[in-house]
Amino acid sequence: MSELKSVETASSEPQTSGELPVVHAVGLVKEFRGGDGGVIRILNEVSITVKRGEMVAIVGASGAGKSTLLHVLGALERPSAGRIELAGHSVGGLDDDAVATLRNRAVGFVFQFHHLLREFSALENVMMPLRIAGVDQRIAQQRAEHLLERVGLSARRHHRPGAMSGGEQQRTAVARALAAEPALLLADEPSGNLDLYNAERLHALFSELARDLSLGLVVVTHNQSLAARADRALLLEGGRLVATNGLGAEG
Repeated sequence: MSELKSVETASSEPQTSGELPVVHAVGLVKEFRGGDGGVIRILNEVSITVKRGEMVAIVGASGAGKSTLLHVLGALERPSAGRIELAGHSVGGLDDDAVATLRNRAVGFVFQFHHLLREFSALENVMMPLRIAGVDQRIAQQRAEHLLERVGLSARRHHRPGAMSGGEQQRTAVARALAAEPALLLADEPSGNLDLYNAERLHALFSELARDLSLGLVVVTHNQSLAARADRALLLEGGRLVATNGLGAEG
């Protein structure tokens, strides 16, 4: 924790959160050791910067390393080389406890499978991260109710996941990811298991959230409709990010 505090006071120049990119990564390399003892490079000198209010789509073939990139950007995994600044903090110098603290404060995750706790209501699922963080019951409930209203599920807040549609469950997962008011929202194939109607509804929601909540949003997707809604779409190919759809380039 002390390392995290030292990062927070390291800059001698006053900066507001709006002036800082939500995530800034330079020269990311991620390697794994294969079964034959050889080294497999998944990410090769990837650089990307995401600002508040910006939605960035990462596209590419299955197995290209898109999920790995998302995990590295969200500090779930450390890169083999390169550097990351997350919500203004340099991740590389932090120990595992400080990284976990930063991640819990700054990043929300939405996965293809919603991972809701089936024995709890939608409201209780959204409250869960706040209660784990020690937030007062009343405040946690107010925050959860507001978020469920924001994703169009106020009337379903007392329903358990088994009584909700797939789209409703995924929107509940989005509300839960927003509970701690993260600066960065990372979504991995969020509409991969949804029908066309619910997928489009979720896609529209992501666009609104990035803009209205001033989030940085990075979404990994095979869905062309979702990628088309993004401010930038980047192709991960051969371990590198390149621009696609005629949008701005990244190295």
